[in-house]
Parts: sequence; structure tokens; C-alpha cells
Amino acid sequence: MAKISASEVAKLRKMTGAGMMDCKNALTESDGDFDAAVDILRKKGQKVAGKRADRDASEGAVVCKASADGKKAFMISLNCETDFVAKNEDFVKFAHKILDIAADKNPANLEELLKLDFNGITIADEIINQTGVIGEKVELAYYDKVEGESVATYIHMGNRLSAIAAFNKEVDPAVGKDVVMQIAAMNPIALDKDDVPQEVVDKEVEIGKDLAIQEGKPADLAEKIAVGRLNKFFKENTLLNQQWVKDNKKTIRDFLKEADADLKILSFKRFGLA
Repeated sequence: MAKISASEVAKLRKMTGAGMMDCKNALTESDGDFDAAVDILRKKGQKVAGKRADRDASEGAVVCKASADGKKAFMISLNCETDFVAKNEDFVKFAHKILDIAADKNPANLEELLKLDFNGITIADEIINQTGVIGEKVELAYYDKVEGESVATYIHMGNRLSAIAAFNKEVDPAVGKDVVMQIAAMNPIALDKDDVPQEVVDKEVEIGKDLAIQEGKPADLAEKIAVGRLNKFFKENTLLNQQWVKDNKKTIRDFLKEADADLKILSFKRFGLA
């Protein structure tokens, strides 16, 4: 049986992020073989992941960043079970490492991101490893991106909410920040009223008609009343028609026009933990 030194344990811990006792036990079990010890720790992670697969991972870190050329913005949500882990510095760093890979490799979707390399293994496998290290279910729950001539990003305090937006031309950083903060604060469902999915429009009209009838309005007027309420829905839920949170006398459309008449928002994404 090989004698395991403290320096060897520390080296394995640095390599894997596992706890000191887990590293010592893995080295003992592998008789000092580092590669075998790493495999032991990975198997432990898979075992823990299997046991916790049905757990609710509703906490985590939602982070975003722009690409090096400033033309793309990326956002991920790395989820875990508890707020305690979500606030852990190493967990947040792990989320940012995944985000850095996304920004560098520009995967098309979450499935592609999970297959990308993370220090010799896939991101998916490293997440399993981290499940073993942390002892909680860890999952990459969300990934998305936007692209334009310029982008803006915003991470809300506590890493529970992020927003990103793409523009048709170079945007003043202050203007871009105001836009993504508006997105974060007001949670619009679409850019403009024509971008709202038809099924959402139909549902809102039906709800409006039912409310009008419940209020005693004549059935022949219910649809007109529902359409009026639909216009209010568009003002409250589409980004360009929302009141600007910094000045409710202006819509975001007005704000953009005053900032730069040619500036347009091409797309945006927002994700937050419940």
C-alpha cells in the first residue's frame, strides 16, 4: 500500500476540485495512481448524480457575457439544489468557465454546449464530476445567445437573473445598459406586438371576452372590449411599447429614437430563477 502524502492529496484536489478526504480516499484506493484516482472520483460523481437525478435544482447562477468581438452575447443558467451552493465562489466560477467556453466556441444550442471540451472531458461529464464534489444535483438548465453589430449584457445582483440584447449598429454602452436593465426589470415576452405568438394573442382575446361577459357587458361588445384590453397587454408586455422604467412618460421606442434614430433592437433574451 503506497503512502499518500499531503502534497499528493492537494495536487489531486487542485486537479479535480474534490474534497480533501475524497481525494485521500481515492488515492489510497488507487494505491497512489493519479489517473485511477481521478476515475474513482468521476465514478463517485456519476453515482451521486444518479442518486440525485430526481431532485429539484431550482437554485443556481445565471450569468452572461459578450464575445471578444462584441457582436454576440451568451447566457447560461447553471443550477443546483440550494442557495448555499449557488452563492459559493467555486460554483459561480464554474458557471463562468462554462460561459467562457460558450463565448469562445459559439455552440448552436444547449446540446452542443454540453459536448464541448472542458479540460479533456466534456462539459456534461464535468458537471457530473461537480455533482460528486458538491454532493448536490448540478445541471446546465439553460443556454441561449443573441447576435448583431453590437450587444449589451446585464447580470442582476446575486446571479439569479440576466438579460442580453443585440443591436443593428454600435450602441452607446449607457443606452445598451438601460435596455437590458429594462428587459431584466419588466420581463417583456416579445420585441413588438407583431412578434407576440398568435396562440398568446388568441388566449388573451379569449380571456378578455370572458372577463367582459362576467362584468355584464353585452356579448356583441365583448370582442371589442377584449381587443382594447389586448392593446393594453401589448403595451405592458412588448419591449418597444413598454414604459421606460427610468421615465414612464416615454416608451422604450421613444427612448431609442431619442438616443439614435437609426438604432434598432434585433433580439433579446432574459432568464431568471424563480
